[in-house]
Amino acid sequence: MSDANINWFPGHMAKAKKELMEMVKLVDLVIELKDARIPISSTNPMVDEISISKPRLILLNKANMADDKITKKWIDYYKNNGIIALDIDCISKYNIKNIEKYAHLALKDVFLKRESKGIKSKQIKAMILGIPNVGKSTLINTLSNKKKTNVGNKPGVTKIISWLKVSEDLFILDTPGILWPKFDDNIGYNLALCGSIKDDILNIEDVLINGLNYILINYKELITKRYDITEEYEDSRSFIELVARKKGLLLQGGKIDFLRCCNMILNDIRLVKVGKMSYEKPN
Repeated sequence: MSDANINWFPGHMAKAKKELMEMVKLVDLVIELKDARIPISSTNPMVDEISISKPRLILLNKANMADDKITKKWIDYYKNNGIIALDIDCISKYNIKNIEKYAHLALKDVFLKRESKGIKSKQIKAMILGIPNVGKSTLINTLSNKKKTNVGNKPGVTKIISWLKVSEDLFILDTPGILWPKFDDNIGYNLALCGSIKDDILNIEDVLINGLNYILINYKELITKRYDITEEYEDSRSFIELVARKKGLLLQGGKIDFLRCCNMILNDIRLVKVGKMSYEKPN
């Protein structure tokens, strides 16, 4: 990958931002969906701009793939910054039932103001925002118990905006997944490591090496156990070479099939075969 920041801002995303700036006026709450493994990299900076005047609830999705201890630290971090956060998993439906409860908690002050004016309604109109492929469409389908949205495993599937009734008190405004105009190399690598951007955008070998630079420091026991590596290695590249030889991933003449090995390890990481890992920690 070049040193330049990655630019990936399709026209429909620019249009979506403009529409969201108008539609946020219709909601009480902004629900931001992030990847629990990379809460920083999966944060769209435009959310701050879009939701500046609204209370926010953060949902840390794919918590079943993340390091539980690190996820707890993130929840505490957001709490210390005045934001309620909940760890969830859209596939297993872990904590999904608690979303409405946490939405009410996030709007506690709003309800108190309503009551002071004699309004007893606890109805919530919420907007869900998140980058492509973070699980937003799956969450919408799970909440509504109906496949009303177009779910796919490719970034940017959801492109139309619609209201969905979750319960008598909760209405969700479904929105397109939006990326920002630019994101730096490290964010790009983290997104690619977790499968949030297409594999053809970045060099697979670079993505894995960057990820292993972190994993071999923070989760060395998990990764070495997965591939039965007991030998010494100098860096991420030499680690990959050891794995390739251990797995017999060789080309004609005994040369290492480096790319094939990279794809195998990357796939194992994404499928949590190495173990539950988080790639960003709160400061």
